[in-house]
Amino acid sequence: MNAWKQVLLAGGLCLCLAGYTFAVSPEEAAQLKTTLTPMGAEKAGNADGTIPAWTGGYTTVDPKFKNGGKRPDPFANEKPLFSITAKNMDKYADKLDDGTKAMLKKFPDSYRLDIYPTHRTAAAPQWVYDNTFKNATRAQMVQNGDNPEPRNVYGGIPFPIPKTGAEAMWNAMLRWRGVDWHFDGTQYIVTADGRMALTADATGDQSMPYYYKELGSPEAYNKKYDGNYWDIRVLTHAPPIRAGEAIAGWQDLNDPKTTTWVYLTGQRRVRMLPNACCDTPSPSSAGVMSFDEIEVYETRMGRFNWKILGKKEMYIPYNTNRILQPTKDTMVIGKHHMNPDYVRWELHRVWVVEATLKPGHRHPAARGLYYLDEDTWEAVLGDRWDAKGQLWRQLWALPLVFPDIPAVGDAQFGFYDMTSNTWYVSNIMNEKAEQFKIMPRYPDRTFTGDSLASESVR
Repeated sequence: MNAWKQVLLAGGLCLCLAGYTFAVSPEEAAQLKTTLTPMGAEKAGNADGTIPAWTGGYTTVDPKFKNGGKRPDPFANEKPLFSITAKNMDKYADKLDDGTKAMLKKFPDSYRLDIYPTHRTAAAPQWVYDNTFKNATRAQMVQNGDNPEPRNVYGGIPFPIPKTGAEAMWNAMLRWRGVDWHFDGTQYIVTADGRMALTADATGDQSMPYYYKELGSPEAYNKKYDGNYWDIRVLTHAPPIRAGEAIAGWQDLNDPKTTTWVYLTGQRRVRMLPNACCDTPSPSSAGVMSFDEIEVYETRMGRFNWKILGKKEMYIPYNTNRILQPTKDTMVIGKHHMNPDYVRWELHRVWVVEATLKPGHRHPAARGLYYLDEDTWEAVLGDRWDAKGQLWRQLWALPLVFPDIPAVGDAQFGFYDMTSNTWYVSNIMNEKAEQFKIMPRYPDRTFTGDSLASESVR
């Protein structure tokens, strides 16, 4: 009887643990203070020196810079080492994603990659490093229905030594990019024949409660931190047909708690969105981008199986403050793609994560590959294939240097549609007097439906 009890207990334990992943050992976590950076990247450079060692990131603030003003390019005086075009792309094919190769072939006369010296500028405050170290040995991943969700994490990268694709993607969604900020930006869809159509001229506020320092540490998870990790509010001012629209909400580690409200002027009321995730069109992009394409990938992950394919050296957009320097939007937006004169590419190591659609689930993208910068965990590039196996979209983000935070994070992001030849870009700031302003803590009501109702204009 005792033997049967042991078997039943063991079986029950296995059932309880199904769907869970656990933190790494203290010995493995110790690498974060030796061979790995505090965020989990390889501290050393590569063998041929084209990727340097990480030495603490870039934290030098230009004395002329004022918070909210045009952000300078710390590497403005550098020249490209070389350029990759349709003519020489085969030489570098092993370091290019499929979307980039497709763009080079599709637009051989205009699309190119200017490759600059690599700078490992990623940095964060010490308390973020400390929390990342604690997360490494305490984090858990649980299955909430279809969704893998982290628990016992707070204030740092949740899985700095990832073992699964889901862990790596949560690192991207919970990456360090500051705490509270305001931005002004325009969004455009560009048609196949090169015509720019304004989808939104908007102001936005964002906050990362996951990084509210005063909430404590992973030990305080169940006492103070409630799982809300990203808050956003966007108010649209133009074009006239969309003026007055607004969206607000928060993302939660426990997905059923994620809540989004939208104000549509034609209805003159605030409504809660029933499914602000996945392939649902995002109102803030006028419906041309889905929720899970925001900043390359965002929202729940339950429709896909996720797998780490490994780490490799790739050319990716990086340290792209150059894109902020022109004074006109039309200077950075080309006919079929961003103007390559203002997009800086560098060689970096990235994690490659594959997403495959689960049986019985629906999504326009049957498969995706996502490229996560090892230093910041930002998903910088993503390629998506449709149900026919055709390359459908390349998603991209342009990482910027924010030494005043300090952080490397993105403002501009978008997609190139390979089937329709249209493309989209969000948060172009070139004609804005105020670009990306670090803010004090927002009041709790900022990201609620009530805030949209009080600010509605028509």
